Amino acid sequence: MATLSVKPSQRFRLPDWHTNSYLLSTNAERQRDASHQIRQEARVLRNETNNQTIWDEHDNRTRLAERIDTVNRWKEMLDKCLTDLDAEIEALTQMKESAEQNLQAKNLPLDVAIECLTLRDCRRDIDVVKDPVEEELHKEVEVIEATKKALQQKISQAFEKLCLLQEARQQLNADHRGKMETLDIDRGCLSLNLKSPNISLKINPTRVPSGSTTLQQWDDFSQFNKNRAEAEMKGAVELREAIALTIAETNNELEAQRVATEFAFRKRLREMEKVYSELKWQEKNTLEEIAELQEDIRHLEEDLRRKLQNLKLCHTRLETRTYRPNVELCRDQAQFGLTDEVHQLEATIAALKQKLAQAQDALDALYKHLARLQADIACKANSMLLDTKCMDTRRKLTVPAEKFVPEVDTFTRTTNRTLSPLKTCQLELT
Repeated sequence: MATLSVKPSQRFRLPDWHTNSYLLSTNAERQRDASHQIRQEARVLRNETNNQTIWDEHDNRTRLAERIDTVNRWKEMLDKCLTDLDAEIEALTQMKESAEQNLQAKNLPLDVAIECLTLRDCRRDIDVVKDPVEEELHKEVEVIEATKKALQQKISQAFEKLCLLQEARQQLNADHRGKMETLDIDRGCLSLNLKSPNISLKINPTRVPSGSTTLQQWDDFSQFNKNRAEAEMKGAVELREAIALTIAETNNELEAQRVATEFAFRKRLREMEKVYSELKWQEKNTLEEIAELQEDIRHLEEDLRRKLQNLKLCHTRLETRTYRPNVELCRDQAQFGLTDEVHQLEATIAALKQKLAQAQDALDALYKHLARLQADIACKANSMLLDTKCMDTRRKLTVPAEKFVPEVDTFTRTTNRTLSPLKTCQLELT
């Protein structure tokens, strides 16, 4: 007969069994409730985080777009500023070149003025006078030197301003390049999305790179560059206006001085021509007077010879009558008449000799004065020729170099045009 084998193990009571079942059921419900609560919270968290992520991405996309717009506005302002700056640099460079050309052009009037002064140093004797022409020529040299100094000063200022403009342009250009690179980077960031293949996790992406600036510093930097460039451009515009004014003023001063100098030349030439004509008239009259005086001297000499013959005749008659014999040697009327005639002839001869001596002295004086007249005429002719050559040289100031033909040959001292009889005589005397 078979027997029941009882496995030795722990035996629980029925209440414990019920309690265990109750606990399991209760714990299951509690765990389910907890899981449900977690699921609900997870769903809420998912919704909230999804919304937050979407809005954060949207906000940052908007911020990137706004930042791109801000940087782009600055880039456009810098573009315009660079364009204006380049235009101002070009304008100032052209104005500086114009000033340099005007400065170079001042060498010709200076050379002409010095050449005129050198030519007028060849005047002779009394004509070496400090006249208004010389004063105007010296004043012209002073005016030219002053204008050259003023132009040189403006050229130096333009050079310094161009350096400042170039420096501002380099700074502005560097800022512009930075804006361009920033726009490329930010536009690339704006174009990224969740499906972009080149997105990945980075090491410490929230770090602050060295050299970072605040938004205010960034804005101040670009504003400073823009303000500096605008200030330099404003200064360049004022400098260009000052250079243009200086060029106009110096040209006007030089032109006014040229007119004054040439007026002094023409006035002096007319004065010398008037004196020259007067001297030529005096020379002509003196020559005529010399001719008449020489003729009168010849007449005096002839009269003196005739009077000597008459005196010889009287002497011979008186001497011959001394040989009358005895009582015939009478002091008669003939004797008294011959004696009176001798006395009269002697007085006449003495008077003629005195007048002849005076005439000879007058003739010598006329010859000496004629020599002085002719010497002075030669000086005046030389001075007029020199001043005419000066006026001819000054034609370079108004006649283009390619059309300039000297009216007076400097080397042969001859004229290349038909001269008046007065000037022809001047050249012959020289």
